[in-house]
Amino acid sequence: MENLWTRCNSCQRILYKQDILENKYVCPSCSFHFRLSARERLETLFDDEKFDLLDEGIFPVDALHFVDTRKYVDRLEENQRKTGLAEAVLNARGKIGGIDTIVSAMDFSFMGGSMGSVVGEKITRAIERATHEKLPLVIVSTSGGARMQEGALSLMQLMKTSAALSRLGEARLPFISVIADPTTGGTTASYAMLGDINIGEPNALIGFAGPRVIEQTIKEKLPKGFQRSEFLLQHGLLDDVVERKSLRNYIVRALRLFLNKHP
Repeated sequence: MENLWTRCNSCQRILYKQDILENKYVCPSCSFHFRLSARERLETLFDDEKFDLLDEGIFPVDALHFVDTRKYVDRLEENQRKTGLAEAVLNARGKIGGIDTIVSAMDFSFMGGSMGSVVGEKITRAIERATHEKLPLVIVSTSGGARMQEGALSLMQLMKTSAALSRLGEARLPFISVIADPTTGGTTASYAMLGDINIGEPNALIGFAGPRVIEQTIKEKLPKGFQRSEFLLQHGLLDDVVERKSLRNYIVRALRLFLNKHP
């Protein structure tokens, strides 16, 4: 019976899990947005939850033979077993509001959604596929940033994905960026903030460095909640903050506007 209930991270109320599932993983009491897996995210966006997964045969390798408290290869194997994913992102093709769309959805449960070389490669492939097939692109980001175990190989993905998005823009194809909690570091510093529309989920943590690092750098006290989506919206860094239950319809309207398609 214990698996039927959970506690909201925000209001601390004990909730029946089915009520959360039926509310798109949003607390029915305080509207706290629980994190979604990459597959759950795809199911909430595509028509009738139908989509085809792409680029599944790409797996990370330990090119640097990195070891901290554990071997990087051991961390990868553990996260692959835990999540059932090869890496921290899924690419898919399907219809959103009847419009063929390419979607990349990140998964924070895989090493904190960190962006290694395979994450960068898969997102770049999604961008290039959208460019080649003349399709709109949606990327849903949730990430702790660049993956330290891959060093410079991870940092190179910032430039790689950004360059691919530049070519998508030159082809005049729309890119909608959905930024979920949390999105930080190199992911924020690259594709997450490069959308034609940048949409934050409510109260999502979005930033580059942590508050303490920023305070120590600029020698100033920072305002409360300055890295939350609502603050970023007020200061022009996001185009909108959209609740999850409204997100799919919002994206449909945006795609129709960009592509001049009528319902």
